[in-house]
Amino acid sequence: MSITKKGMALFTLAGGLVIFGMKLAAYFLSGSVALLSDAMESVVNIIASGIMLYAVCLADSPADSSHNYGHQKVENISSLIEGFLILVAAVLITEKAVFRLLHPTELSNVNLALVVSLMATALNGLLSWMLLRTSRKFGSIALEGDSKHLLSDVLSSVAVVAGLIVAKFTGWAFLDSALAIGVAIVLAKMGIDLIKKSSTGLMDQSCPEEEARIVEILKKHDGLFVDFHDIKTRRSGNKVFSELHLTVKGDKTVEEAHNLTDHLEEDLQNEMPEVSITIHVETPPKK
Repeated sequence: MSITKKGMALFTLAGGLVIFGMKLAAYFLSGSVALLSDAMESVVNIIASGIMLYAVCLADSPADSSHNYGHQKVENISSLIEGFLILVAAVLITEKAVFRLLHPTELSNVNLALVVSLMATALNGLLSWMLLRTSRKFGSIALEGDSKHLLSDVLSSVAVVAGLIVAKFTGWAFLDSALAIGVAIVLAKMGIDLIKKSSTGLMDQSCPEEEARIVEILKKHDGLFVDFHDIKTRRSGNKVFSELHLTVKGDKTVEEAHNLTDHLEEDLQNEMPEVSITIHVETPPKK
């Protein structure tokens, strides 16, 4: 069964609510601040998934008079917000971990709590894998960002569980808080990476791979024009916008030049459906 971007976003939001309930139950069973940090991160996941759902729906809406190039960049904004939310969660987790280090509390029902936490982690891993597959299918940075976010959650959860097992058998209760701080560091790095990637998209960074492909396709038509230059590209969500200058012989009529650019644009569109290209025609400079 094929799933849409919107369907995957809805499924992730519902899954996030279930996972949050499971992690919260694990915390109440054990009193572990590391498990509480996991539950707090799930709150961020839920908020981020809600933003992602809105962004995915808006990004798929057609261009209008206010947004001539479409709404795809809202996915970058979604990832940017998610990055900042992750940083906030990292700060809150660190605060609670330091408090527990200064005011230690004995853990209880750790075995049952770990089982519940591992079940939630497995579900998170499944969601992350499904999100990544769907993001690659549709070229969605919003889904990709949420996938990496959940993957980081999975890795940090595994670290928390491993630490609690060690603490249980060694009696080193401080490991609980130490691991919570470790989780916070992982989250902070992930948040910063997401912010950087999202900002790059918002700042219209060029697309070298697409530019190389455009050059390769145009070279197949050598002889129909003098040369081409000034290729520019920028990415907006899963769409790439490009423009270039095409030099044609001065004896070509306007209609002939127009027909040539139509032919080239159609060929480029067939080869690269995700790219919207505009060709500006000019004649060689007079000597």
